[in-house]
Amino acid sequence: MEKLANASWEKLGLTASHAYILMLAIERPGIQPSELVKHLLLTPSTITRLMEKLETRKLIVRTTEGKLTNVYPTPKAKAMLPELKECLQEFHQAYTSLLGREESSRLVGHINKLADKLP
Repeated sequence: MEKLANASWEKLGLTASHAYILMLAIERPGIQPSELVKHLLLTPSTITRLMEKLETRKLIVRTTEGKLTNVYPTPKAKAMLPELKECLQEFHQAYTSLLGREESSRLVGHINKLADKLP
C-alpha cells in the first residue's frame, strides 16, 4: 500500500507521509505535531523529520508559543491543495481497481478498527 501511495504523490515530489502532513496542516492551520502523530500513527521523531523537509521546501512554517509548536501551511502549500486532493483520488482509484470496491472498503474498515485499538 505504501508503494502505491507514494507513487500517487510522486508527481508533486512528495511521499504519502509528506502529503498527509501537508493536507492536515491546510485543513487545520496551527495543528500541533502531537496531533499529527495521533492522526498518522508515526513517531514524534519521524513527524519532526518530515516537517523539516516540508519547511525546507517552504510548504509549512512552524511557530513556537511557549512549549507549544504549531504548524501552518504557507500560501505555496495552500495553492497545492487541488493537486493534493487529485493525488488522493488517484490513490483511492488505484487501490480500488487493484483490490476491487468491496475488498478495498473492507481493508479501509479493518485499518480504521486497528488504528482505533492502538494506544
